[in-house]
Amino acid sequence: MTEREPKPQNAIRSGRAETRQDLGVPEVDLLTPLNLRGVTFRNRIAVSPMCQYSAENGFANDWHLVHLGSRAAGGAGLVIVEATAVLPEGRITPKDVGLWSDEHVEPLARIARFVEGQGAVPGIQLAHAGRKASCDAPWKGGAALSPAEGGWQVAGPSPIAFSLESPTPVALTKEGIEAVIAAFEAAARRALTAGFKVIEIHCAHGYLLHEFLSPLSNERADEFGGSLENRMRLVLQVAERLRAIVPEELPLFVRISATDWAPGGWDGAQSVELAKRLKRLGVDLIDVSSGGLVPNAKIPIQRGYQVPFARRIRDEAEIRTGAVGLITNAEYANQIVTGGDANIVLIAREFLRDPYFALNAERALGAEPDWPVQYGYAVRRRV
Repeated sequence: MTEREPKPQNAIRSGRAETRQDLGVPEVDLLTPLNLRGVTFRNRIAVSPMCQYSAENGFANDWHLVHLGSRAAGGAGLVIVEATAVLPEGRITPKDVGLWSDEHVEPLARIARFVEGQGAVPGIQLAHAGRKASCDAPWKGGAALSPAEGGWQVAGPSPIAFSLESPTPVALTKEGIEAVIAAFEAAARRALTAGFKVIEIHCAHGYLLHEFLSPLSNERADEFGGSLENRMRLVLQVAERLRAIVPEELPLFVRISATDWAPGGWDGAQSVELAKRLKRLGVDLIDVSSGGLVPNAKIPIQRGYQVPFARRIRDEAEIRTGAVGLITNAEYANQIVTGGDANIVLIAREFLRDPYFALNAERALGAEPDWPVQYGYAVRRRV
């Protein structure tokens, strides 16, 4: 493994620091390092967790190493492994990465080591797909798989299917809920063993923890359903258990869907209350997305359509947030940070188009990109 030379935190400021106040430039921008607990991110640019549907029996492989490693070499401050199933039945597809056994640790540790060696912080998102599990890969249509096709029984808070074409989930018993919490805890321990410095709990996009939050998918009559307090209970218990085992010096993130974009569903006000409760438990950042719970949601997709949710949660819950969604250029990502909308920007599709988005963002914002030494001489010298 080739490691990058450590870069001084102020190196990206070269040639600009002495003029920032004169120009009225905000003291914090996209390229400013961020300190969370004992972890320093070299900039505010994160690779959002993106499922690759390329694992076998949950095992990460060379594809994942190259996919994630190239974005770390490309200058990102944080690289988050895709939604990683805490149980085999919690996979979205049979090809999802998993962390439900000790045997899954070393392939992921290999990735964490390489990412960190390139100067980025390695993170991992832990997930359970709930009623949206047991599906085919998106490029094969994404339909629910039958048992004959390798599918399995899906579970959720209530026996309410995601869509007319989706299977009806089995409602989790209290014992089943405890098993899910224990699975998140065990997966988090394995993630720490693998060397990940950030763990993110996936409570968004219509997967299991989000399903418990929303009244559209949760019609339980016990302590896990009904009132907002009850619907938040599972998420809060998972966060509390993980915060208890994640070392004090490492941050804990939670990704949420700030709204279901559907009448009677989860919404911004409930998201603020959840964020307040998560902050009290020691969660350090809310990764703010939206949607995914119901197939007929009316989503006004446009540049920055989710950024106001990150701003509201940051302001009202007084917790750090990450902004996501159709953020495709450095100037706009920088505006999100300098404008106080969010503390970090998580980039997904643009990192697929350009693994070196972060390095190119440095150039676009007037800094000298810190290219890997293997590339730097060629990139800087144009014949």
